[in-house]
Amino acid sequence: MALLYKADPVRGEQWQALFAEHAPDIEWRAWPDIGDPADIDYLAAWQAPDDLAAVLPNLKVLFALSAGVDQLDLSRIPPSLPVVRLLDPGITRGMCEYASFAVLCLHRDMLRYRQQQIARCWQAHMLQPAHTRRVGVMGLGAQAQQILATLQPLGFALKGWARSRHQIAGVDCFAGDAQLSAFLSQCDILLCVLPLTEQTQGILDRDVFRQLPHGAALINMGRGGHLVESDLLQALDSGQLSGAVLDVLQEEPAPADHPFWAHPKILLTPHIAAMTQPQTAFAVLLENIRRFQRGEPMAGQIDRQQGY
Repeated sequence: MALLYKADPVRGEQWQALFAEHAPDIEWRAWPDIGDPADIDYLAAWQAPDDLAAVLPNLKVLFALSAGVDQLDLSRIPPSLPVVRLLDPGITRGMCEYASFAVLCLHRDMLRYRQQQIARCWQAHMLQPAHTRRVGVMGLGAQAQQILATLQPLGFALKGWARSRHQIAGVDCFAGDAQLSAFLSQCDILLCVLPLTEQTQGILDRDVFRQLPHGAALINMGRGGHLVESDLLQALDSGQLSGAVLDVLQEEPAPADHPFWAHPKILLTPHIAAMTQPQTAFAVLLENIRRFQRGEPMAGQIDRQQGY
């Protein structure tokens, strides 16, 4: 029984040490030194190899080393092969930290103060109380609900929107296309943590921006594919949006001439909102392997129809 690892080699050494200590019955192999491919039962990877079925003919489970699976081309993965995303509590904590930072950055007008610092301008601006600032979260999965719970003690008026109906204490929830406009009209700060699917590709566009209150701000912690970047630039330049915090882009890393690098109303970070950490993720991955061995459902197994 062997597991093949195909991701960052530095963190791979940490994974290998954890398996050696806690699961010595599972042989560890690291891409591209796969040995006899017929021995490999499990693949833990950020991206799967091309021609997966041919490369690993006896593969039983593909474990994505991420909270989402949109980086995988599911059409090239055998339909019978279980695909399991990683429900790492460390990722959730990182997402909550980043969301709190981004919301407070926009709420406390830090993009403007940063520009004032560059201009050597010492000028204070009126502070808006948190309870009058409406923060809306697009996507109401487990991570989004943890983000909302983290923001709640800060006193913001919290809103949430998803395709399906939810009930969350302390959050005004909206559902489906019929309620999207009503949701957007009540978002002074819009935060996207949606999964990237065919339905959500390009959802952050000029139509969404025009339905936000004038001067609203955007945070994208989902995927770069959610955002129509040219529409964001137009919304910022027109004043419809006052600022944006972006952790993801259509093309990563961003090319040197990308307009977001130097835009005064954009804070850009290099996809660091959360990272898979072997120390917190290992127990989750190992438990799923044991569940599979026992014939039990695995936590995080995706629904191929929904794509997440």
